Amino acid sequence: MTATAPRAIHVAHSPDADDAFMFWAMAAGKIDTGGRHYVHELGDIESLNRRALAGELEVTAVSLHAYAYLADRYALLAHGASIGDRYGPRIVAREVSPADPRKALAGRLVAVPGELTTAFLALRLYQPAARHVVVAFDQIEDFVATGKADAGLLIHEGQLTFADRGLHLWADMGEWWYQQTRLPLPLGGNVVRRDLGADLMRAIARDLKASIEYGLAHRVEALRHAQGFSRGLDAARTDRFVGMYVNAYTVDYGELGRRAVGELLTRAHAAHLIPAAVDLAFVAADS
Repeated sequence: MTATAPRAIHVAHSPDADDAFMFWAMAAGKIDTGGRHYVHELGDIESLNRRALAGELEVTAVSLHAYAYLADRYALLAHGASIGDRYGPRIVAREVSPADPRKALAGRLVAVPGELTTAFLALRLYQPAARHVVVAFDQIEDFVATGKADAGLLIHEGQLTFADRGLHLWADMGEWWYQQTRLPLPLGGNVVRRDLGADLMRAIARDLKASIEYGLAHRVEALRHAQGFSRGLDAARTDRFVGMYVNAYTVDYGELGRRAVGELLTRAHAAHLIPAAVDLAFVAADS
């Protein structure tokens, strides 16, 4: 009798240093996945948000803003979150920051990385009167520097490189959020499709958590892999960026991280920025 090949589970994430770091052990066969076979796909976060809306992917990174539209089909994995503790997406401009950047942004054109990103949701909460134009996340610095927008909303490594382009920081959404809530800002997470069933969902959660923990325990090797996804960051900046978004919250949201997600989506609903309240469901390795 011919053995049945293990089912392929499609996993999608951003081609960024932090995601590369957390998925490295899983992709490189460093952990025991119990015969589960993962096929890894890469895509920018807005394209992954859109694909998740269509239910294409079994496991994928998504913006937590996008999760407000996905909760009926996907559950949040308790592992793999990108959470900024008093830092996050940054609003930058050619001009030096005014005394009141929030007020100054009213009516200004801001280049944003996608309307389903959490960065965009934070901007809407911060200054709903700002106008916006969607630009690929890795082109926003150029877009602002060449005068095509008044300001840009930067995610990923742009948070560390904007000054190299002569741009000035106006506001850090993570710091602003902390001042409003005394909570970290949850930006992205990983979700698993509910139709996989409870047992497989928990097994996937265990594999993802093990991959993150292995990377943290073998940081030098994991960083060497992540360097290939850092889009021009030197080793020191790659290390800093990974440290920002692969941390204790990434291993598990914990009580504070889960509360932060709930607060973000509750405020978004109260501001009529998402269509309905979200019933959060987390699938944990030990659930």
